[in-house]
Amino acid sequence: MAVPNSPPSRLTSIDAYRGFVMLLMMAEVLHLARMAKAFPESAFWKFLAYHQDHVEWRGCSLHDLIQPSFTFLVGVALPFSLANRLARGQSQTVMMLHAGLRALILVLLGIFLRSVGKSQTNFTFDDTLTQIGLGYGFLFALGLAKPLVRYLSLAIILVGYWALFAAYPAPPDDFDFPAVGVPMDWEHHPSGFGKHWDKNSNPAWAFDVRFMNAFPREKPFAFSGGGYSTLSFIPTLATMILGLFAGTWLKDGKADWPTVGRFAVVGLGCLLTGYLLDRIGLCPNVKRIWTPSWVLFSGGWCFLILALFIATTDAIGIAGWSYPLRVIGANSIVAYCGSHLVESFVVGSFKTHFGKEIFKVIGAAYEPLVMGGIVLAIYWLVLWWMYRNRIFVRI
Repeated sequence: MAVPNSPPSRLTSIDAYRGFVMLLMMAEVLHLARMAKAFPESAFWKFLAYHQDHVEWRGCSLHDLIQPSFTFLVGVALPFSLANRLARGQSQTVMMLHAGLRALILVLLGIFLRSVGKSQTNFTFDDTLTQIGLGYGFLFALGLAKPLVRYLSLAIILVGYWALFAAYPAPPDDFDFPAVGVPMDWEHHPSGFGKHWDKNSNPAWAFDVRFMNAFPREKPFAFSGGGYSTLSFIPTLATMILGLFAGTWLKDGKADWPTVGRFAVVGLGCLLTGYLLDRIGLCPNVKRIWTPSWVLFSGGWCFLILALFIATTDAIGIAGWSYPLRVIGANSIVAYCGSHLVESFVVGSFKTHFGKEIFKVIGAAYEPLVMGGIVLAIYWLVLWWMYRNRIFVRI
């Protein structure tokens, strides 16, 4: 691998896209579902609430694109990181050791965030950071590999993970779904060949019943309430590989209109393929277990969204509008952790110092929105202060 003379510069579009993703996550504090409940006749609040929550099983909302986008951007950033390290003269051995350490930190940080408020360590491996950490070492190795190896790896992951579910026996008609937290009359039970991807009755669930019980727990693990699984890190790696392709094309080329067109074509191709695999019943589109069709469908959206950010920042050379997003994207780990840790502290502090009714200034029905808006503003101001003072937290 050739060593570049100088490291590539940061792209505005990548930081802006990352900031947009983190903003969607941080905006959970707006509690739009509570607004929809307060105004049950409002189609506006119902629409916003739908897109601030995950779909029950098949399908996709805007909120469902947060995790694949964050994961995709890990892959996008890797070629730039590798180029920077090679420009500084780091050996591949040193880089691999750093990648291993980073992967471990991401796994442990994910477990820590899922353990906040628990009586003991909550060993779970379906958090976004943990899933990325479990696959990051493999991604880094692929970053150093030839393009053919990357393409073959993507194909093997997608086909192999599909075959694992297809070969695992589908739940019989008398399967005890209530024992795994799923009602017998649940409206989202797939039919036909899709039964192989039913909730808490698939090979990823079976793996976790054994794996998760190898760790200390308050009670034995029987199922994940959301249907999430540890093994999803394998197709999550495929999403990161898609990002690795995008990042390599960006690093080796330019963030210009031809690149926008290329990303749009690839994105539409992936999107359509994932959609058709779901429609014909060959592989349902389920984010919660990260099916291969979901890798392609969500990956297609990621290419398209990145193309949009490239077009509206780098390609036309007007990036000022994206400054609020770049403030967030420059410290994405801080934003991620803050979205899990800070809300109750900020809300409690405001009620302590300004009274328990402080968030009802425009009416009780709007309390969640006012409260969330204030918390979100404080999140951003902290990140802005860090940005202005060039304080960037990296792993």
